[in-house]
Amino acid sequence: MPLRTVSLLAIIFLCLFTKTQAQIDSAAPIRIAVLAPLYLDSAFENSNYKLGNTNVPKLFMPGLDFYNGVMMAVDSLNKEGVEINVWVYDTKKKGVSADSLAAEMAGMHFSLVIAALSNTTEQKVFSNFSFSNNIPLVSATYPNDAYLTGNPFFLMVNSSLKTHTEHIYKYVQRNYPVGKFIYITRKGGLEDKILNMFSAAGKKTYPINYKTVQLADNFTAEQLLPLLDSNRQNIIICGSLDETFGSNLIKTLDQSPPAYQMVAVGMPTWDGIRSVSKTANEKLDIVYSTPYNYQRSDKTIAALANCYKTKFYGRPSDMVFKGYETMYHFTKLLLKYHNDLLNNLSDNSNRISNNFQFEPVMLTDTSQVPDYIENRKIFFIRMSQGTVKSVN
Repeated sequence: MPLRTVSLLAIIFLCLFTKTQAQIDSAAPIRIAVLAPLYLDSAFENSNYKLGNTNVPKLFMPGLDFYNGVMMAVDSLNKEGVEINVWVYDTKKKGVSADSLAAEMAGMHFSLVIAALSNTTEQKVFSNFSFSNNIPLVSATYPNDAYLTGNPFFLMVNSSLKTHTEHIYKYVQRNYPVGKFIYITRKGGLEDKILNMFSAAGKKTYPINYKTVQLADNFTAEQLLPLLDSNRQNIIICGSLDETFGSNLIKTLDQSPPAYQMVAVGMPTWDGIRSVSKTANEKLDIVYSTPYNYQRSDKTIAALANCYKTKFYGRPSDMVFKGYETMYHFTKLLLKYHNDLLNNLSDNSNRISNNFQFEPVMLTDTSQVPDYIENRKIFFIRMSQGTVKSVN
């Protein structure tokens, strides 16, 4: 990594550290907490940046990008005359547990929490915190419903695996009325869970006649290609979140003979697989689900990307946009509706890129209140030969 880039990242970390302290010293009528995995103790000793001129560890980048997106949103709000008080909490601070952070936050009287959670322990602790204090918590990145029970204050933006699976079933059913349907999976407890969800989705609507095939992680073309039909369109559904397995499936289909017409339908993890954008087979379409639609050609997204490039000399990841969008959108909702925010989550008048569709989720038939509120708006990205062909 060039010295200039490393030095810039050191400056970003230093600004992040001092900004966090400065926010605590200020007072404002509306208080918002931001939870992000920043690993500041690993980057600093006291206020001295200790990573030197080496490559910045990858585990730093998601939290740092999310933070930068949040602070860009704060700058935008300030330019609009909106004054808010933002506290940033490092969920990876050494020696400080999620319980300790929640206890520290308890007396701060926050009106909103924006969170980039990274595990079920954090989700359990901060979900309990939001419920106990009646504070809406916007979970921007973690697509998991573990430990969520009876908490209408918990807002899941990154849709759950169950929602993705149900939408994938409906998408395939509606868009490919005829063809040969093959459900490809691998051995694993999570894969079994996904298959059960997929099968259950078929019981709620017109069923798809598909064949389920379990392959080893190192499967070959000789094992996969005989499953295809040269006389029909082949719709291959990947029932695994494993990126290596998905990448192997895409590469194998991409190198298949020209006799096969194929559509490979994947999970949301395909959004980060490099092979998705590297296909050359003109008879292969790649489709995957995502709750986020950050098209770089969109004027707002392009403007944010340009702002980020000017400020940080780089290309923003989707975590930047997630941080910006959740901070800006939900702050505007909070200012507009105050204590009635939860009853107005369908208001997308201040949208950045996504029209969120929040719905209450009842995990059992005996639930008296929503177990959580979930964004159930799912987009399907269809790509061919590395180019986005449509977004549905």
